[in-house]
Amino acid sequence: MLTTKRTTSWHPRGVDRRRRRLLRTLWAVVAVLVALSLTAPPALAGTTPAAAGGNGSAVGDASRGGNGRIDWQACPERPDDPGTRCGTLRLPVDWARPGGETFPLALARRTATDPAARIGVLVFNPGGPGLSGVDTVLTATSQLGPDVLRRFDLVGFDPRGTVRSAPVRCSSALLARHPSLTPTSAAEFEGLRTYNRQLRDDCRAHSGPLFDHIDSASVARDTDAIRTALGERQLSFYQWSYGTLIGQSYAEMFPDRVRALAMDSVMDHSQGVGKVFRSGAASNEALFHEFVTWCARTPSCALHGRDVPALFDRLMRRADAGTLVDASTGATLTWFELGFATFVNFFDATWADLATMLLALERGEAASLASPMVPVDTSQALTEYALQAFCQDWSLPVDGFADWKRYLELSRAAAPHLRASPVAVRFAAICLGWTAVNPQHRLRVETRAPLLVLNGRYDPATPYDGALRVVGQLGGRGALVTYEGSGHASYPRTACTRTYVERYLIERAVPPAGASCPAAPA
Repeated sequence: MLTTKRTTSWHPRGVDRRRRRLLRTLWAVVAVLVALSLTAPPALAGTTPAAAGGNGSAVGDASRGGNGRIDWQACPERPDDPGTRCGTLRLPVDWARPGGETFPLALARRTATDPAARIGVLVFNPGGPGLSGVDTVLTATSQLGPDVLRRFDLVGFDPRGTVRSAPVRCSSALLARHPSLTPTSAAEFEGLRTYNRQLRDDCRAHSGPLFDHIDSASVARDTDAIRTALGERQLSFYQWSYGTLIGQSYAEMFPDRVRALAMDSVMDHSQGVGKVFRSGAASNEALFHEFVTWCARTPSCALHGRDVPALFDRLMRRADAGTLVDASTGATLTWFELGFATFVNFFDATWADLATMLLALERGEAASLASPMVPVDTSQALTEYALQAFCQDWSLPVDGFADWKRYLELSRAAAPHLRASPVAVRFAAICLGWTAVNPQHRLRVETRAPLLVLNGRYDPATPYDGALRVVGQLGGRGALVTYEGSGHASYPRTACTRTYVERYLIERAVPPAGASCPAAPA
């Protein structure tokens, strides 16, 4: 059997360690729910407890092909934990053909330990695309307080095409030959387009028909099949980052089945390609200036007292000249690789690490840099590759090299130091030549439930202006809490952000207009 190396997120590999730390914090702070000592009124519970005992949950009135059964078994990673169970649910590859081929969707559930106090099911989706909801539940017992486990069934799943749910696999050798994400000529641009077509064909050949159906709308339909299989009337959600696309799709398609939906670091799925480039660039430039401000007031900053923007511009010019070298590898860095390594430190506002990295580059010393390329172990024949789900959800057409240069110029006008958003450039390059099956559109949500949006003012991946647009599209149903700090994922940052989210999830309490939380100390 061919073995694979797992890649799980559109977030850069260099941020994996920090992302794991943030995830640990994220789930740990949910334990603050217990301190609130709140009891959801019966009218807000909105669910019927799932069948307890037995080996599985029967499905009734499933939505278009969701008929099936989840046979809960002990999780291989936690065989001695009686409260956590793993299972699979067979679902249609193509929801337009519910009687066609199926695939196994992997789930995990931590059941409420006190059925009398149970509020319902809380579905976690950490986004990615490619992060594992199963892993989230498997770590919940050591990170959530006992009263949370007493009151909620915690359910997570690996979205179709990822991790344990028929993951998309591509040739490791082909991925290792990925051309530059920033072509500098018409020939390089066309070479990237040709490569993308070859990679799509390769991934489809190794992954089967599911490869063409890994968009967020399909995942939302999978989510409703899970709801039916669990015997629930409604679901509550905490969605993070890319996972917010799934929450938005679910609320559009199944408005009456949403009890509560908290969207943290929300994606605006209405932007065209120009706004994606411009908004992302402006957001990252603002984060760069937050770093500069921190360094100016912090004596421990390795660049304290220096003209940091001027230093950064010099590094960029060295990259343009081909003289900026990472001494740890001997590799010559491009402007985009320098920007990407900088951007990695924006996720958790790791300003001290960023200052140390820039100083090392200036001195020609070894620096630990994250690469924008997909990590590949060429000793393995295939690599799991979830990033192409993005290309099914986002239409980012670039007609030719002149168009490509125009978008980069648009970005540079908004970000004279960083020059561009690494997220926008990376995915525009990866998705070059694709046709999205779930392209951008304005939200059409008709749920009667209030919906919560939480976003940082300085977020590297989901710009704050996008959160404003999402709330505007939700009309009177949407409420925004602004975290006035830096980083991606705002919920675990402060007691203020935790309180707003937790009161909403338990009581469905809507924050007042203009609600905000001050930044955490740097």
